[in-house]
Amino acid sequence: MNEGPIFKGLGGPRSAARPVYLDHNATTPARPEVVAAVSEALAEGGNASSVHARGRAARARIEAAREHVAALVGARPGQVVFTSGGTEANNQALRGAGRSYAIAAAIEHDSVLAARPDVALAPVTRDGVIDLDALDALLAARPEPAIVSVMLANNETGVIQPVAEASAVAHRHGALVHCDAVQAAGKIPVDMAALGVDYLALSAHKIAGPIGAGALIARDGAPLEALIRGGGQERGLRAGTENAPAIAGFGVAARLAVEGLEEFGRLGALRDAMERRLASIAPGATAFGANAPRLPNTSKIAMPGVDGATQVMALDLDCIAVSAGAACSSGRVEAPRVLAAMGVPDALAVAAIRVSLGRTTTADDIDRLVAAWRALFLRASPRAA
Repeated sequence: MNEGPIFKGLGGPRSAARPVYLDHNATTPARPEVVAAVSEALAEGGNASSVHARGRAARARIEAAREHVAALVGARPGQVVFTSGGTEANNQALRGAGRSYAIAAAIEHDSVLAARPDVALAPVTRDGVIDLDALDALLAARPEPAIVSVMLANNETGVIQPVAEASAVAHRHGALVHCDAVQAAGKIPVDMAALGVDYLALSAHKIAGPIGAGALIARDGAPLEALIRGGGQERGLRAGTENAPAIAGFGVAARLAVEGLEEFGRLGALRDAMERRLASIAPGATAFGANAPRLPNTSKIAMPGVDGATQVMALDLDCIAVSAGAACSSGRVEAPRVLAAMGVPDALAVAAIRVSLGRTTTADDIDRLVAAWRALFLRASPRAA
């Protein structure tokens, strides 16, 4: 990378400052209790389908985790199907529900939009909230059975969707409803019954659990076919030897997430103060979705005139980790799809970064981000000094 005015004076390839991690929506570091649970299960070994003592111990860990994961979203343990993560869970719901027509909000995660080649997109408002009238019209336009996918909270903006209302609209048309709750679980209370959904997807590593574990929760009686076929694991709905260590860690993370919901909610005040400070530095700085209900930890904010990728690199050199969008797509150079769906002009959309706080985020971390953001803005816009 050639040193230009934005990167000049940063003191070498990377600062020696204490690392600040503000990319929790991509993955949040596993909690010590989770690491201990995974390590213990790895050390013990055992196939949960075996009937000997070690097999029974592995099975016990899985079933204990199933109870905790179900409790996280107000479900019953028998409704939980363990998967490799949120992507698999989303795919299984959308492809395994037996519906010939699929509708998804335009801001859904790529794992939803890519799961079905026939998916129709329901538009969102400028605040990033699904347009329920447009959803109603899409359902009315075609008579065949549909499945509707509406995420509980957007992974980039944090905007919370009116899932219960969308479910009511969909069910009036005889549609099934799938909810990607990957980003919402552990950050806000989630009650599957109150949401009125037929399927709900979760991922362990978004709640300080291990990467490689997730779950699809299916309402009793909801149609569901296996994507992965083989043995009879997970009631025949997901073949393959269960990843007992990761599932054990998932269960511990789910239990701790329920216990820490109130504490997590306090991040909203820290996030709001951060946005006010950043807006005072850069005239025209925009926090997207700020007029809608949001997750307390998430901010998608633009520094006009400086593209998001440049901001991410400059902040990384100062040992501050943020992202320019969804972790699976932040390497792309086109305008962010979610912001485009919200009607954000390309020039502003490409200047956005995502800052996502976590349980370990402190006021000092925010001070570091604000100072580095100010220095970057002044280098990029010398007249502002």
